[in-house]
Amino acid sequence: MDITQTVYNHFHFFLDEQQIGWLTIDVADTSTNVLSQEVISELQRVLKEIRTVELQALIILSAKNNGFIAGADINAFTELGTGQEALELIQQGQGVFTELEDLPFPTIAIIHGFCLGGGLELALACTYRIAADEPETKIGLPEVKLGIHPGFGGTVRLIRQIGGPAALPLILSGKILTAAQGARIGILTYAVPRRNLKNAAIQIALSPPAPKKDTLGNKLVASSLGRSLVARIAKRKLQKRVREIHYPAPYAVLDLYKKFGGSFTTMMEQEAHSVARLIRGETAQNLIRCYFLQQQLKSQPGASAFYPQNIHIVGAGVMGGDIAAWCALKGYKVSIQDNSHEILARVVQRASRLFQKKLKRRHLISAAMDRFIPDLNGVHVAKADVVIEAIFEDVTAKKNVFSIIEPQLKPEALFATNTSSIPLETLAQNLQYPDRLVGLHFFNPVPKMQLVEVVGTEYSSQDSLQKAVQFTKSIGKLPLPVRSAPGFLINRILMPYLHEAAILENDGVPPEAIDQVAEEFGMPVGPIELMDMVGLDICQSVVAFMGKNENDLMPKSFQSLLNQGRVGKKSGAGYYIYKGNKPQKKRPQKHFVLPGDIIDRMILRMVNESISCLREKVVSDSDLLDAGMIFGTGFAPFRGGVIQHMHRQTAAKLYDRLLELERSYGERFKPDAGWQNYL
Repeated sequence: MDITQTVYNHFHFFLDEQQIGWLTIDVADTSTNVLSQEVISELQRVLKEIRTVELQALIILSAKNNGFIAGADINAFTELGTGQEALELIQQGQGVFTELEDLPFPTIAIIHGFCLGGGLELALACTYRIAADEPETKIGLPEVKLGIHPGFGGTVRLIRQIGGPAALPLILSGKILTAAQGARIGILTYAVPRRNLKNAAIQIALSPPAPKKDTLGNKLVASSLGRSLVARIAKRKLQKRVREIHYPAPYAVLDLYKKFGGSFTTMMEQEAHSVARLIRGETAQNLIRCYFLQQQLKSQPGASAFYPQNIHIVGAGVMGGDIAAWCALKGYKVSIQDNSHEILARVVQRASRLFQKKLKRRHLISAAMDRFIPDLNGVHVAKADVVIEAIFEDVTAKKNVFSIIEPQLKPEALFATNTSSIPLETLAQNLQYPDRLVGLHFFNPVPKMQLVEVVGTEYSSQDSLQKAVQFTKSIGKLPLPVRSAPGFLINRILMPYLHEAAILENDGVPPEAIDQVAEEFGMPVGPIELMDMVGLDICQSVVAFMGKNENDLMPKSFQSLLNQGRVGKKSGAGYYIYKGNKPQKKRPQKHFVLPGDIIDRMILRMVNESISCLREKVVSDSDLLDAGMIFGTGFAPFRGGVIQHMHRQTAAKLYDRLLELERSYGERFKPDAGWQNYL
């Protein structure tokens, strides 16, 4: 058989005059290379046929513009019927990559763009790896974010390549590296400019570098005693981030390393069994659901022909300043307006810190600072393609700003407000063209929170809404279309949860205990600390717009803190005192007994409000609601979202529990009429 004449669906093979084989991955009918079972099976056939050719070396590369391989086909993870099916799929991938590793000549992976998960596992099975030294190159094993760990030999080969102490933090966190970082720690052989990739690969093929010798230190670390010590240290750090009961995958990695890391073959076998067990578990299935929810947000239809260049932000407070800095970080020319030199100076300093943290390189930081323009008098409004108002939550003040801005806007400019709770109908009352106004509600802290609520009214133009979605995606955020209503979606669902926490604290439950219970449930930060982070004044403002009666008002202890000027972290004190930006939490007294219904009281108020939002069509469906709560509040991702949690617990059970709480605590627990759709 002449392999050079063979036609494959997903691969192309070329033999050059120097007897170097070039294997190009070009998965059919998709813009991104992913390792489906079909692709892996074809690779197995390709490698078998390549073995029949006398080669100087084999170079593997991608035909896709966006990268090498983005990972395994995640759709396959949802279709596994039994543990045996999962095990066979994983073992097939392991077997093919081992065949690649065992080829009798050097193999070289040329990497650009995405090289993640199964893509990096394939590259690790090659003798050498060269990557393009550019910002688009992303290298890592992010499987733990899906509730599993690498299964095609990645845990074994990465540890063998760079050692347990360096490899474990990457596997346990799913951290993504640049090419330079990958080369520095030894994952990559070289990181070179993209134009030099093929020449560098040819040089390696013709003159392969000598393999690195194992040092005595590495041998000691790889011993049973060394692995046990490394695993113990890694576990201690891991326990500070995630609980094993919620996220078992990273703990399974440590177990594999500690028990089986002394044998390549045994650890490969155990890796496959471990992933097969994890992949069908509730955590993995819910985290895979989170992945698809994220993709659903990314695929929201936008105005594809909208190419803004200049962004103008009005209001240089923390939110406005961070929105402006983020837009500049993403390549936009940004002007930020405020009426105070001092405030603008502070926001420039804050932006500089963000650029230094994210961009690292001096010329990139300098370019971002050049794009970030303080604007005391608002002279840049008239040429802006996107204008976002981000001043404090006051209807009159916002309307005054609008009256100045609207006459200056370009006809095609996107006009948005970052209000967190005020209905757009209220803000748009005096506008000449109210159909232009949309909400772009960012969440704090802007650099970390992925979600942006794109808020529309019945009269919002489709053009404006689609421009808002497109702009949101262009700055790397996730757009969530919601209907204008008090609190919109996220704050409306979140506030009853925070309100109940405030009532519990008012009734004598220590704030530390309230936070601890919520974090044990899986929330990233407890509700008391969250109120401090958001600002008690902001919480009060949201409650004022959402409150239906006196029962919705914040309790006396909350009001007392506000009256003392203790508005949260930004003032140095709220429920907690802050030192070095950290809350000073006390241990609850030993004799204190927590109410047995504390978590039900907080979480079921959130679930009940979610049902209400679906009934009122604040958001179009339950998937988008779950996506919003996960990416807007960090709602326990391993639970799959608020509504997914309801289904897992069963709606009937939670409905009956709400009725019990209503009898004990009153009308705030009355089940919404929308529950009838789920019983």
